[in-house]
Amino acid sequence: MSEAFVLISPDIAAGGIIPVRFAYRGCGGENLSPALRWYGAPAGTQSLALTVFDPDAPTGSGWWHWLVYNLPASIDGLPQRAGDPAAGLLPPGAVQGRNDYGEHAWGGPCPPPGHGPHRYVFTLHALKVPRLDLPADASAAAIGFHIHFARLAEASFTATYER
Repeated sequence: MSEAFVLISPDIAAGGIIPVRFAYRGCGGENLSPALRWYGAPAGTQSLALTVFDPDAPTGSGWWHWLVYNLPASIDGLPQRAGDPAAGLLPPGAVQGRNDYGEHAWGGPCPPPGHGPHRYVFTLHALKVPRLDLPADASAAAIGFHIHFARLAEASFTATYER
């Protein structure tokens, strides 16, 4: 029997409330990406991709907060602040896609005030390819499309945030 593919965060409890320090700057937060850990990627995993999505954003199509791909299959997590390009904490070769803030970085929660709790879905994708070759300006939808067709498995958890 194979081990379950699991994604967790020491900073955010699955099903819990995201602490304010991870919220977007200008929304009361420090815009820190949380630390993440994982285990149990299936045999054949050649690379990993990570996405964070808010399906409750009032856009008609949700909101992409973080997209990271070309993560080596050999790693088992990311430290807090890995989503800050200036910190240099992503592994060599990893790429941050453009989020819906228009940034190649972590963009923390920032739902409209009084809109109620939003769900933030953190998903780690085990991919059957060593890398995704995408243009630097690829949209979140294009990145998601390529992840979908290269995916072997996924692990996720959801947490909430509201202002």
